[in-house]
Amino acid sequence: MIPQLFVEKIDLGDGRSITIETGRLAKQADGSVVVRMGDTMILATAVSARTSNPGVDFLPLTVDYREKFAAAGRFPGGFFKREARPSDNEVLTMRLVDRVLRPLFPDDYHAETQVMIQLMSHDEEVMPDALAGLAASAALAVSDIPFYNLISEVRVARIDGKLVINPSREELEKSDIDMMIGASMDSVAMVEGEMKEISEAEMIEAIKFAHEAIKVQIQAQLRLQAAFGKKEIRTYEGEKENEEIYKKVKAAAYDKIYAIAKVGSAKHERGAAFAEVKEEVKALFTEEELAADGDLVSKYFYKTNKEAVRNVVLELGVRLDGRKTTDIRPIWCETDYLPRVHGSSLFTRGETQALATVTLGTSREANQIDSPSEQGEEKFYLHYNFPPFSTGEAKPLRGTSRREVGHGNLAQRALKNMIPADCPYTIRVVSEVLESNGSSSMATVCAGTMALMDAGVQMVKPVSGIAMGLITDGEKFAVLSDILGDEDHLGDMDFKVTGTADGITACQMDIKIDGLRYDIMEQALSQARDGRLHILGKLTETIATPRADVKAHAPKIITRTIPGNFIGALIGPGGKVIQELQKATGTTIVINEVDEQGVIEILGTDPAGIEAVLAKIKSITFKPQMGEAYEVKVIKMLDFGAVVEYTAAPGNEVLLHVSELAWERTENVTDVVNMGDVFQVKYLGVDPKTKKEKVSRKALLQRPPREEKKE
Repeated sequence: MIPQLFVEKIDLGDGRSITIETGRLAKQADGSVVVRMGDTMILATAVSARTSNPGVDFLPLTVDYREKFAAAGRFPGGFFKREARPSDNEVLTMRLVDRVLRPLFPDDYHAETQVMIQLMSHDEEVMPDALAGLAASAALAVSDIPFYNLISEVRVARIDGKLVINPSREELEKSDIDMMIGASMDSVAMVEGEMKEISEAEMIEAIKFAHEAIKVQIQAQLRLQAAFGKKEIRTYEGEKENEEIYKKVKAAAYDKIYAIAKVGSAKHERGAAFAEVKEEVKALFTEEELAADGDLVSKYFYKTNKEAVRNVVLELGVRLDGRKTTDIRPIWCETDYLPRVHGSSLFTRGETQALATVTLGTSREANQIDSPSEQGEEKFYLHYNFPPFSTGEAKPLRGTSRREVGHGNLAQRALKNMIPADCPYTIRVVSEVLESNGSSSMATVCAGTMALMDAGVQMVKPVSGIAMGLITDGEKFAVLSDILGDEDHLGDMDFKVTGTADGITACQMDIKIDGLRYDIMEQALSQARDGRLHILGKLTETIATPRADVKAHAPKIITRTIPGNFIGALIGPGGKVIQELQKATGTTIVINEVDEQGVIEILGTDPAGIEAVLAKIKSITFKPQMGEAYEVKVIKMLDFGAVVEYTAAPGNEVLLHVSELAWERTENVTDVVNMGDVFQVKYLGVDPKTKKEKVSRKALLQRPPREEKKE
């Protein structure tokens, strides 16, 4: 029996539409939908355990996004022909959805929950990541899983001054804005994207435009929910509560925490002071009480700590480290710290420190992207490493985390549009976070800027970044510049902004409260601009402009273009010519064929080696012109002439026939020229009889007068 289908359509207003369907696939999941736009189809499922595991005091939510190669009619690359670990782009899409969904589950809901999103069919005109948030929310909408509010996500671009929702990849290349916005009907929850130096007002305009489109998509989910039959939300066992314990903890701890918070102190000093207060609170309870309700004591202490710290900020305008809301922590910077890397810098802001390195290479080192929805390469890419010692902790090392992928991507997007289009290098930036207490990703942007300039990369403009925070009780609010790690955890917003002196290049915003007013967002952006410019001044004090050239030990790259028919001669049989040339000159030579032309990249640290390669290329591609004179050198003597080599193109040889040596009759070649002689010849083209190139020495000599015939 064919199951009953429920379908809702979303009109994008420009001839395109999105449909949401449920009732056909994955019916054993708590909720499942198929979202379709063009020929792109995404399956999203939501499943949550009926009970939570003992001792779990958080929401174990997993958001998983995978792109199936079959969706694009392709095979997976590599030895094993099946999808394996997620790509960076898949991880980034997971994070985009997770960050919007997670705050919308009840605080006391701790059941294992999985939201799985799969790309099942791919249309090259439709970017699937812009549909993932809609699909996830719709799957939850038709389930009985406790979920506060429906959401959706859209991509917004600006093409020729016009804002567009969910553009194609081709359209996106023409845009100066690429932002993903996630929101509920009432408020924006997440913003992430890159821009080409736009203003704060333009960014707010794009967010508002996207929010209106999201409202339409949420209304479609509500219609689908109603048609399908809104399920009664399942009952679950929430967290245990005890009002008496809460009052006892708050009475004992609040004033002490407030006093510590308003004084201002360093991270470890402050942590030790809070820990001491916690031990004093625990001492108020018997061992039996702690055994039974110790988890509640810890929970209420954290709740009291959060309330006291937030109130210090709202009532006194004083932050945990003693700063005012607009103050930036002390900054010191250094470049050229590592002597043998191609570029390096050290950026320290308060208790956050990042060491960035730059490595320069050829197109062979480009980062290859091969996924069902995108193929290509990146000639500029950035990797971010966050070891546990950066926060004074010892933790298991389990490879690159989703957080590291996300933070590295944000920093890469912040910098990439400031790399000049004609830069011949492939560039890899690596940020090693050595200390962390607040926004190591923004420290990475700052360190990355200085390392690039130290490496001699001619950046269009330097870029700086800052993390902003927000604390509000609904009436009063405080926007915090350059937030600490604790302020991130205790606050209501984490807003990272990067840019040049002329505009914003990237942003990432996560809002933890409902109904953030746009006037607060505008103040946060304005305050962020002041902070960015202050930090930018510190960077340019350290290194004002990029180095004029790469360092002596860094490779220089020279690019040349040759006609396509000479590529084979440069490579040689089995690669013999190019391999011997690389070995002899100590260079790396890369040849790419573009539009029937050979684009040659020569990378080396020895200028003499590079010059030798250029001479060889010139020799191979040398093509004499009819009637022109060229200097040659005799390299071989024959009975019927001399083999000469063009001095401007060593290796290019031609026969100078005995008859072309001189106007007078030449009995012996050695009567006119000898080995090693250098002289001029005229190029006469290809001899129609022999089909070989012909040159003449005598053609450049004055012809002697003819002797008159004797009668």
